[in-house]
Amino acid sequence: MSRIEKCFGTLKAENRKALVAFITAGDPDLDSTKSILDVIDDNGADIIELGVPFSDPLADGPVIQASALRSLKSGTTLKKIIALVKEIRQSRELPIVLMTSFNPVFVYGEKQFIDDAASAGVDGVIIPDLPPEEAGEFSASADEKGIDMIHLLAPTSSDERVRMVAAHSRGFIYYISLTGTTGVRTELSDGLGDKVTSIKQVANIPVLVGFGISGPDQARYAAQVSDGVIVGSAIVKLIEQNPDPTQRDSKLAEFVTSVKQAISDLN
Repeated sequence: MSRIEKCFGTLKAENRKALVAFITAGDPDLDSTKSILDVIDDNGADIIELGVPFSDPLADGPVIQASALRSLKSGTTLKKIIALVKEIRQSRELPIVLMTSFNPVFVYGEKQFIDDAASAGVDGVIIPDLPPEEAGEFSASADEKGIDMIHLLAPTSSDERVRMVAAHSRGFIYYISLTGTTGVRTELSDGLGDKVTSIKQVANIPVLVGFGISGPDQARYAAQVSDGVIVGSAIVKLIEQNPDPTQRDSKLAEFVTSVKQAISDLN
């Protein structure tokens, strides 16, 4: 049983919803990323999503784009991120998912990436520009190594698309709550519940909601209709606004705790 599958099994047994926290690896540097991950894990995150910085991201809003640029300037590479995961695995057991454009994986070498990521302790990958109809060989190799290939759905996804993603996703399905790029929003779509319900009718794995979840209230709303939430831009923004490590860690602990409390006891 994979760490992701085990995580969701525990959450289901305890009637809890998942909190996935996204951070850009290497922002402001890789040493800080490890410390930030420790704080987020200690304060209630169930899964960590590590963003791999890329100069031309597909769906990132300005907050995450800026963090990717800071990370690249600090010398972050995919190879260094995988090495960081290996280091984290010496003391942390929470599931770790890499979110990356396909280009860094292609440059790294697909098979080498899968082998190295699995060896380091990566549990899943999200590659927005590698859709299921193009990911057959990659997904098969990842599956052999115990890495879950997580695909995305959006409000505009057709019923046929939903069935395809449900059939090919492992770990969980990432439902994008809003069209457009990532970022902090003031409100989520009114049709969120209906769309997530329709996905859950054909999917046999958890469905999580991400994009635009800015705080506890939106997290609670999204978690009521799904299996959990993914929070990214709000966390990345806190990291950007608090360069002092002590202040940053305090703010992160407070924020993650507040979101975790908001999605508790909803079942």
